[in-house]
Amino acid sequence: MKIGMTYDLRSDYLKMGYSEEETAEFDRDETIDSIEAAIKAAGYATDRIGNINSLAARLVTGDTWDLVFNIAEGMRGIAREAQVPALLEAYNVPYTFSNPLVLAVTLHKGMTKELVRAAGVPTADFCVVGTESAIGNISLPFPLFVKPVAEGTSKGITARSMVTSAAELRAVCRELLHQFHQPVIVEKYLPGREFTVGIIGSGDEAYAIGALEVLPKKNAEAHSITYWNKENCEEVVDYAISSDRSGLQAQEISLQAWRALGCVDAGRVDVREDEQGNAQFIEVNPLAGLHPTHSDLPILCTLAGIRHTELIARIISCALNRYKSVLKK
Repeated sequence: MKIGMTYDLRSDYLKMGYSEEETAEFDRDETIDSIEAAIKAAGYATDRIGNINSLAARLVTGDTWDLVFNIAEGMRGIAREAQVPALLEAYNVPYTFSNPLVLAVTLHKGMTKELVRAAGVPTADFCVVGTESAIGNISLPFPLFVKPVAEGTSKGITARSMVTSAAELRAVCRELLHQFHQPVIVEKYLPGREFTVGIIGSGDEAYAIGALEVLPKKNAEAHSITYWNKENCEEVVDYAISSDRSGLQAQEISLQAWRALGCVDAGRVDVREDEQGNAQFIEVNPLAGLHPTHSDLPILCTLAGIRHTELIARIISCALNRYKSVLKK
């Protein structure tokens, strides 16, 4: 079986002149090397395809694969993560991770929270602001938390994201609207413990690996895992698997959200506690980072005794199981 690999390589975009922050969601060379080694260790042949432009060119020439291991984030548009899966579906090529609808919806944090709230999953009150004129209509009580509605890797999140006054709210919203050219989401600030829950599988068969508590050190930026904290996590953040009541509650609502949204194969759900210690859904990442030592999902797996090669093998197994009726034809 030949498995193709689609991805956006950070070094390629840096050479094109894009900035460190613009390429923050893209993969490092060592990530692709590690994933390819794991795929080969599982007994499959590999074929590096690259980004959507390379994929499109090869599909047009007639190339195909038994399965594509897709981690391409995309460069442009709120639905950018959905572009490679949509193209693969058009050519009837099986792939790992969630479908275009799920990836498009879950990148938009406001739409995601609407859906999980409708499914009964607890999530903090919020509103989405698309213009400067709409900032004055926000009626949520302070403190609030402000971030771009459709970014990953904590892009747009800084120590100023937690706001306590109308003046701060207006300033941060205006800044983000201009910088990222997309709406911002304004949420009730959650002051409690923060977890990221790793999930493997699809539907009723999905299971939580555990709840990874995110523990900022004294030298970390305050209030959240900001973009700077994320980029420097090895120096400013500690991690620990939590199996107490809070950790179990985080896993429970994460699985509820995962299933309600239709996510598949593997990913992460971020959860934070409110002032009463109740877990609240923050967001889901159905296309989670897979760097062996820098990304949250592999960090959690390592602490849980799951090697990177085993994580990749489980992801492929989940995908093949979903496509088993198609692959037999």
